[in-house]
Amino acid sequence: MTQPIANSESDFNHASKSLDSFAPHLLDWFEINGRHDLPWQQHQTDTPNPYVVWLSEVMLQQTQVTTVLPYFARFMKSFPTVQDLAAADWDTIAEHWAGLGYYARARNLHKGAKQLVDIINETGEFPQTLAGWEAISGVGPSTAGAIMAMGLHRYGVICDGNVKRVLTRWAAIDGDITKSATTKELWALAERLTPRESSGLFAQAMMDMGATLCTRSKPACLLCPLQDDCLAHAQGRETDYPVKAKKQPKPSKFSNALLIKDAGGNILWLQRPDNGIWGGLWSLPLQFVEKIEGKASVKTTGKKQVANDAKQSNVSSDSRSKEKIYEAEFTTAEQIINEWLAENDLVTESVSNSLLNDAPIKHSLTHFHWYLQPQSLVIDTKQMADLKNKLDTADIECKWLDKQKARDSLGLPRAMIKIIEI
Repeated sequence: MTQPIANSESDFNHASKSLDSFAPHLLDWFEINGRHDLPWQQHQTDTPNPYVVWLSEVMLQQTQVTTVLPYFARFMKSFPTVQDLAAADWDTIAEHWAGLGYYARARNLHKGAKQLVDIINETGEFPQTLAGWEAISGVGPSTAGAIMAMGLHRYGVICDGNVKRVLTRWAAIDGDITKSATTKELWALAERLTPRESSGLFAQAMMDMGATLCTRSKPACLLCPLQDDCLAHAQGRETDYPVKAKKQPKPSKFSNALLIKDAGGNILWLQRPDNGIWGGLWSLPLQFVEKIEGKASVKTTGKKQVANDAKQSNVSSDSRSKEKIYEAEFTTAEQIINEWLAENDLVTESVSNSLLNDAPIKHSLTHFHWYLQPQSLVIDTKQMADLKNKLDTADIECKWLDKQKARDSLGLPRAMIKIIEI
């Protein structure tokens, strides 16, 4: 997807004078009040580095600057060049990314680094066009525009969430920003306002505007260099923008997180499948319990129980439904572990009866809330050998590490860190 082409000025609510003064007012403000010390910024160098802009832009997707700063520093220390990042193994990258969230970004980052190295080996340089950057895994139109503008000091337009908030307020754009028509209108306005000669500075200024003044709640309008032309401010309706359809309540999912321990206190850890939630990271085995969507509730039991239900009811549709849920909600390794527990009549116990029975750990993801109930089980040497054999037979890699070693050496999702900190 390439950036949309701007429409005529008649499509915008502002007079040409206001459109033309937008960038000068913003850049004057940025020079004095903007952030100039972020480690990935390139506006004060004559030889910009697109690698650091690309890395930071991926990290900053749906994530605050304060959260990204330590992760960025750690990545740059371990992977100072795109070649270093491409050559690193996935487990090392996952460990560096753990806790930052939205883990598909890390997968795309690793894949994108390999793509960039191939391009550099062939051409001798990073991609030099918008289309070239959009061809890199995980890079969309706004990220590509940011890299062009800030990482290469060429013309590039950005239209991320912060920019959309600034523009919808300034131009009083009433369209739902989740709709394609509004997206097209916002891109056209962003392109009209972006100066050809200073698009990198303009991009950084727009990011600062959205992050420090034109915030989601309590925008600092009296400090804004654009207030005289801002239609939302003139109407006293700043917080009415951007317009976005009301979200449906997130569904909730409930799972047990199994701390299966050997006699020495080492815990069983599994690597999550590459696709899906926490792809490629390490997790405790999870045991699906229930999913609630609206008023509907879906539960499943162990596969052994599903099979017994099928025998007793001539493979009823309800049993087949449970079977499908079981297959969908449990990874292969978790299915093996769940069946093994049932076959050996092993029962896990809550880690803390006083806290966790009534208050499981809540971990909110993009599309649902996940309630995780830590459950503990200590197994003997014979049981450990039996379980390990079953996992080895299925070619499933696992590790037995105590909490501290797991935290130090594995890429763990934040939810797992919450559990081992109990």
